[in-house]
Amino acid sequence: MTTTASPAPSTPRPHRVAVIFGGRSTEHAISCVTAGSVIDALTSAGYDVVPIGIARDGRWVLESRDPAALRISEQGALPEVTTDGTGLVLAPGGNLVALDAGDLPAELSEVDVVFPVLHGPWGEDGTIQGLLELADVRYVGSGVLASAVGMDKHAMKLHLMAQGLPVLPYAVITERTWETDRAAAREPVASLGFPVFVKPARGGSSIGISKVGSLEELDEAVELARQHDPKVLVEAAAVDARELECGVLGGFGHDAPEASVVAEIVVEGDHEFYDFAAKYLPDEGSRLDVPADLPDDVAQEARELAVRAFDAMECEGLARVDFFWLPDGRLVINEINTMPGFTPSSMFPRMWAATGVDYPALVDRLVRLAAARSTGLR
Repeated sequence: MTTTASPAPSTPRPHRVAVIFGGRSTEHAISCVTAGSVIDALTSAGYDVVPIGIARDGRWVLESRDPAALRISEQGALPEVTTDGTGLVLAPGGNLVALDAGDLPAELSEVDVVFPVLHGPWGEDGTIQGLLELADVRYVGSGVLASAVGMDKHAMKLHLMAQGLPVLPYAVITERTWETDRAAAREPVASLGFPVFVKPARGGSSIGISKVGSLEELDEAVELARQHDPKVLVEAAAVDARELECGVLGGFGHDAPEASVVAEIVVEGDHEFYDFAAKYLPDEGSRLDVPADLPDDVAQEARELAVRAFDAMECEGLARVDFFWLPDGRLVINEINTMPGFTPSSMFPRMWAATGVDYPALVDRLVRLAAARSTGLR
C-alpha cells in the first residue's frame, strides 16, 4: 500500500506565531520539550515566534527563544517554566500585554496564530481553546469540544462507542464512589477480569498508570491514579496485542482529513507497558517502527478507523489515534490524542515524515491550516 500526503494548503503565510507551553498539569515538562522543537522549526522557517510559558501556578510569562533551554538534559533533568520572566496576558484580537511590576500594561505584540502545545488538563482539554475563541485568536488544533472529550478517556470512549467505533471494556471509579462505597467501586473492575490497567481519566504521558494483576493490587493503583485525577479509568488489558498508532492531519471546512502511515510501538527490556520512562527517557526499553510491518489490509483498516475517529470527535488540525491489534485480528481504539507529542523523534511527526511531510513542513502546514480557519462556530 502506498501512502502519500497531499500538498500543503495555499493559505497566505502568517507572520507572528505565539507558542504556548508548560501549564499546570503533570505533563508540564513534556509540553516544554515539545515547545522547544516547535519553536526551533518555526524560527528556522522565518516566523516571528513569541514563546509564552505557563508556570505551574498558572502565571503566563515571556520565555526565552532558545530551544536548548527546553530540552531534557543528558542527566534526565526535565525543563520547567518559572515565573522569572515578564508577566503576560492575552487581550482580544491576539494582543499580548506585558505586565511589569509598577507599570501600566503595555501592548507587546499582536499574534496571527497561536500554537498551543500544552499537554493534559488546563490546556489540552479545551480550556486554552475556549480562551483563544473568546479572544478571537486563530490557533492550531482541535476546538473546545474535541479537546475536552479527547482529554477525558471516559467521555472519549462513550463518544466513540456511540459512533460504532470499537474500544476495550472498561470501568470508571469516581471520587464519590471510592470515598463512600469501595466495594461497589471494585465490583465492575472484577467483572473485567485481570490484568487491567488503572489510569487517571484525564491524564497523559503514561503518568499515574499501573498494570494490576489481581483485586488485591487494585487499591494501591487507584490511589496512585487519584494523585493525578479524582476520576479513574480501569481498562481491560489487551493481552498479547500489538500497539499501533496513526496520525491524522487536516479536517477544516470541506477538506477531508488524511491519515499517515501506521506505526508500531514495541516495548522491550523490563517495561511491562509503554510507561513514562520508555516514552521519554534516553536508553529506555522501547522501539518505534515507522512504518509498522503489517499486512496491507490491517494498515488500511487502521488508517480508515483513524479518520473515522477523527471525524467522530470533530477534531481539527491534527490528532494521533492509538490502537491495539488483538490476537484475534480485531483492531480496537485505545485513545485519540488531540495534541500529541511533537518533537522530531515523537511518533506523530515521524509517521508524517514517513508519509512525505518532514518536520519543518508539518509545523508550517499546521500553522497555515490554523490561519485559514475562522474562530467561533464552524
